[in-house]
Amino acid sequence: MDGRDWGKFLLPYEQALEELKVKFKTLRSELKNREEYSPIEFVTGRVKRVSSILEKAKRLQIPLEQVEQMEDIAGLRIMCQFVQDIEVVSKLIEQRQDMRVVNVKDYITNYKESGYRSYHMIVEYPVQTSLGMKRVLAEIQLRTLAMNFWATIEHSLNYKYKEKLPDEVKMRLRKAAEAAFQLDQEMSSIRQEIVDAQKMFQDRSNLVSKILSDIQSLYFYRHVREAAAFQLRFNELWEQEDPVALRKLADDVTAALDRAKQAELSRNPSEAGDRGGGA
Repeated sequence: MDGRDWGKFLLPYEQALEELKVKFKTLRSELKNREEYSPIEFVTGRVKRVSSILEKAKRLQIPLEQVEQMEDIAGLRIMCQFVQDIEVVSKLIEQRQDMRVVNVKDYITNYKESGYRSYHMIVEYPVQTSLGMKRVLAEIQLRTLAMNFWATIEHSLNYKYKEKLPDEVKMRLRKAAEAAFQLDQEMSSIRQEIVDAQKMFQDRSNLVSKILSDIQSLYFYRHVREAAAFQLRFNELWEQEDPVALRKLADDVTAALDRAKQAELSRNPSEAGDRGGGA
């Protein structure tokens, strides 16, 4: 075994992983705000433990001085709701200028004998270290939630049986993989209905947040009675779950807040600008 300092060796991979997680979480937020639906459900990641690197190097007969060739020392998982979303996200990754796709492994179209399904993209990502720029390889796995559930179970069983699963367990895993695939297919068939329902929920959530924020701003402008009356209306409508009335309330609160800002501006132009910025 070589005498390398593994802590220092892994630093660029840890940095790459953290930057990638931030970038894809930011992309998720941007897509959600711009299109009101994001194909990215959530993002996780990990850097391989030294023991895992050594085990894989031994299994694949990779000399330790060449472990940089491993494509998955830094691993990112991007979860999607639907199979169709995986293609959308993969294209977004291919179009990025801050990383380069060097390899793709489509285990969805060409799933493994075990039943494993996932879409792997190997990217070369540059990180700026104290010693200068270093390009590291990272593996991005795109999966649906069903695929990820199955893969997590398989990983645990492989660890338990040390990669030598009994035939009966293999058979049951393949059946479970097929069931997970059928679930994905079924969800894809009603994708639009699900997306519409999620959009309705998000729209309502945004509307409620805006109403409550504007009511608080009215208190800030010392329109206490008006704010209290709006709060009472909101409490009643929240119980009734009336979206039309809720939208009308939002318009009324916004109009009242605009009037409050104008009144404050008339009284004190310099302070009104500061108040308006905080509203």
